[in-house]
Amino acid sequence: MAQKIWASAAEALAGVVTDGMTIAVGGFGLSGNPTNLIRALRDTEAKDLTIVSNNMGVDGKGLGLLLENRQVKKVVASYVGENKLFAEQYLSGEHEVEFVPQGTLAERLRAGGAGIPGFYTPTGVGTPIADGKPEAEFDGRRVILERGIVADVALVRARWADPYGNLRYRLTARNFNPLVATAGKLTVAEAEEIVDAIEPDDVMTPGIFVQRLVRCEDHSKEIEQRTVRQTLRRGSGQEEAAHVDA
Repeated sequence: MAQKIWASAAEALAGVVTDGMTIAVGGFGLSGNPTNLIRALRDTEAKDLTIVSNNMGVDGKGLGLLLENRQVKKVVASYVGENKLFAEQYLSGEHEVEFVPQGTLAERLRAGGAGIPGFYTPTGVGTPIADGKPEAEFDGRRVILERGIVADVALVRARWADPYGNLRYRLTARNFNPLVATAGKLTVAEAEEIVDAIEPDDVMTPGIFVQRLVRCEDHSKEIEQRTVRQTLRRGSGQEEAAHVDA
């Protein structure tokens, strides 16, 4: 078994990322973001990148760091509404955007990881999503052809990993990470904890998909939105502030 554990995120990406690559990144909002690897990707100074991810983080956090550093040429995503800089750069023509329905994006990543070059789906028929895509009809229903996504490099985050690269995620931080992990020609994972072994039934991403592994240097987890509301303290007749982290 080849050694998969690297000393740092910077070392794991050194000599791997070059200009013009397609990089797939796990996460949903800021949940499950491989934050250490994203910072290391920023520090490579690689330019003209195509980023495939559910979204582009927020201003100054997550994948927003790459936008700030002017490293992104194209974005393939489902949602970008939390990032003002993204909107400014798009409207100025600084980068290109390919919007993909969220379920279609998940299936395109899964297909790419499974070696499936394309599939038909009814999602997007009759909308701008279908522009330029081959169309067919199955059982009387119109469908369009979507291509599987294979990235040059995939970056993911797990809660636990073992030395063989087997990964296990925690709760909703799992999100797009397992799909992204399979879709990369080279997959680099960061894990909050590297353990001696993960029980086979608990493995969510088999180690065969992971080529490089690092332990998180920074375990902090950003909160995308914090909503504060006034709630009534039970039985006191007084109001107190409560917050909900999203």
